[in-house]
Amino acid sequence: MTLTVSPISVVEHLAFVEAQWSVSFLQIPEWGAVKTEWRSESLGWYDGRRLVGAGLVLHRPVPRLERYTLAYLPQGPVIDWTGSLEEWIDPLAEYLKAQGAFAIRLGPPVRTDVWSGAEVKAGIADSGVERLVGRGGDRVTRWLEGAGWLPQSPADGFGHGQPQYIYEVPLAGLTEDDVLRGMNQQWRRNIKKALKEGVEVSVGSDVKAFHDLYVHTAERDRFTPRPLQYFENLFAAMSSARLYLAHHQGTLVAATILVRVGAHAWYLYGASSTSKREVRGSNACQWAMIRDSLAAGCDVYDLRGITPTLDVEDPHVGLIQFKVGTGGQAVRYVGEWDLPLRPMVYRAFDLYMKRRRR
Repeated sequence: MTLTVSPISVVEHLAFVEAQWSVSFLQIPEWGAVKTEWRSESLGWYDGRRLVGAGLVLHRPVPRLERYTLAYLPQGPVIDWTGSLEEWIDPLAEYLKAQGAFAIRLGPPVRTDVWSGAEVKAGIADSGVERLVGRGGDRVTRWLEGAGWLPQSPADGFGHGQPQYIYEVPLAGLTEDDVLRGMNQQWRRNIKKALKEGVEVSVGSDVKAFHDLYVHTAERDRFTPRPLQYFENLFAAMSSARLYLAHHQGTLVAATILVRVGAHAWYLYGASSTSKREVRGSNACQWAMIRDSLAAGCDVYDLRGITPTLDVEDPHVGLIQFKVGTGGQAVRYVGEWDLPLRPMVYRAFDLYMKRRRR
């Protein structure tokens, strides 16, 4: 098979995505409209005249060298990762280098390890276990290493790109009662508590109300919030994005954002008030999103990033402790990788980014 890569229209890209069982929301054309600081491009892989793969490429220029770009395919591209990777990746590199890319960054949507909720909980309870340890040596990782790609995902699981470790709740073939039974007692208790307290969850459109609560959450939990415009762009661009608002006696106590593509649903952002935490609005929002994902026929409810730490002394362990309460499972992906196409420009960009992060 000899494949070629060339630009495709948004219509062609969407049609290809819709024909797949599941594709990351980061690889649909709408995501390019959300990331306004990047230039986006839809590419297609052709076997003769037949479109057999697609990818959303985000281009970021080099400061003061705008003709060169980092070409980023988050959680993509959508190709056959079980086949001969040279046939797929080589024509991509050839095309992007001709267009001025100084490097390519990929995040292959390929799993390397899965740990059940029971395994994660046992690891947290065992003082001799400090982190999730993968088998290593998977085929895609070996190929990337051999082809000169450089790993970008940090050892602690969180970096400036997409998370390598995620937590998800499998939904295929399950009912609401099945999912509830898979949760721990605390999660079930919190969901019942929200119902008893009269928390009402609705799907709404008040992005400003969400953002106000999100900024409040950022101040409390000490992270840098995204601007309101980012979320306005997200809802304007992505037809599948839904905003869940939990109210208690007229007061907004929690809010979350869900995105669905095919059989996969993602929890993207959450916010909660410091007051009235006892009414468990966040759990009510999560349960509403899980129920809607089940009703839509989703196979997976994705809680997104975790770190691999199981050390109870690590401040990040609270994140996985919260998510493991859903039952679910922890998953490790291949991670993000860079291929320098113009090594001198790549080194300059890498130095610039390191200075920016100080």
